[in-house]
Amino acid sequence: MRRRDVLAGAGLAATFSFPAPAIAQGVRQLTMVTDHPEGPGMLPSARRLAQAISDGSHGRIKIEVSASGAVVRPFETFDAVQSGVADMFHSHIGYFEKKSPAFHFYSGVPYGFTANELFAWVRFGGGQELWDALAGQFNIKPLLSCSTGSQMGGWFTHEMTSTGGFKGLRYRMAGPGAEVFRRLGAVVVLVPGAEIVLALKSGAVDACEWIGPWLDMAMGLHRAAGYYYYPAWHEPGTAIALGINNRVWESFDAGDRRLIEAAAASEYAVSLAEFNTNNALALRTLRAEGTVKIRKFDDAILKTFAEISKDVVAKAGSDDELSKKIYRSYLEFRTLIREWSDIGEGAYLGIRTFG
Repeated sequence: MRRRDVLAGAGLAATFSFPAPAIAQGVRQLTMVTDHPEGPGMLPSARRLAQAISDGSHGRIKIEVSASGAVVRPFETFDAVQSGVADMFHSHIGYFEKKSPAFHFYSGVPYGFTANELFAWVRFGGGQELWDALAGQFNIKPLLSCSTGSQMGGWFTHEMTSTGGFKGLRYRMAGPGAEVFRRLGAVVVLVPGAEIVLALKSGAVDACEWIGPWLDMAMGLHRAAGYYYYPAWHEPGTAIALGINNRVWESFDAGDRRLIEAAAASEYAVSLAEFNTNNALALRTLRAEGTVKIRKFDDAILKTFAEISKDVVAKAGSDDELSKKIYRSYLEFRTLIREWSDIGEGAYLGIRTFG
């Protein structure tokens, strides 16, 4: 479906006042569009969330989940839900930075929150209220609903030994991390996930990032590039959002809203556990095969990334007063949670090799 088709659909809905969501014999039929290709990981997570909501409502709420491109074109899911053409989306909210760069704070920013820290900020640090205000401007109720956990730094067709190697590099990446690479002279290209391998093999891109070992290998990236770098400085704990058309959200009673919120929170935890387990298994397989060189970015490169990231992230939180509030809240909570994360989990991970 082309963008004009989405907008046309919205116009038809307004003209004829179609009831939404459709109700048949007490069952609410909802549509969920996604930006996830068929395969493991995010799309199954979206379907699992839909099933949990159906089960929790004893079948009163049924959600039809579609893969990327099946109902609307990739990256047009936000528009579809905003206009009412679809009832909800399941996607990386950072894809929609043109709506507001501040959305990145709820998906992942360079040197930002881990998956656990992001969930803590959104649930207990004031993040959800600010997100509601931001997404509400676009007729959408947002919820965290999936986490890929720690990602990887990316795939490269050749070794990266200095920041000078990024000049002229054609890199597939989304989000603020892409702007960091632009400032280092890279040519950033955003192609849908399903097209990344072909782009690498054809030479359309020289490097890319996707998720982590599990989904990267499932996609076949280890057959298209020979160097795999870490850590994911750009997305340390990436989240996927559930976005619900506000008219649909407000049509639910308090009990159904709590059910959907609980199901989304549960799926965030379940998906994180699933990604952590399968990433560990896939990394072991990748190392055993021995055909890919797994490398850590040099500290000098990471420090350069960090310096550039400070300005890039600040700019994402500078568009308007609400964006500035989100950025201040993010900074304050990051300072707070780091004091605990570094002493608690961070310090323990550093000494675990002693055991």
